[in-house]
Amino acid sequence: MWFKKKITLHSLRHSYATHLIEAGVDLLEVQKILGHASILTTTKYTQLTCKTSHNANHLINELMNGFTLQWGKVK
Repeated sequence: MWFKKKITLHSLRHSYATHLIEAGVDLLEVQKILGHASILTTTKYTQLTCKTSHNANHLINELMNGFTLQWGKVK
């Protein structure tokens, strides 16, 4: 089996960071694990994936389902 995309240490590190985020590891913890001085550097190694996007949508929907909106009122 041959891979069309070249696998590098950089791509493995990027994938590792993304999988940590998907597993629920806090971004600040990922920053420490990768040894980054800046959280902005860490965010470059992560990607919004289908799984994290779905989880975010699910959490937002659960939160919003707890509200009842009426004209001029929030319950």
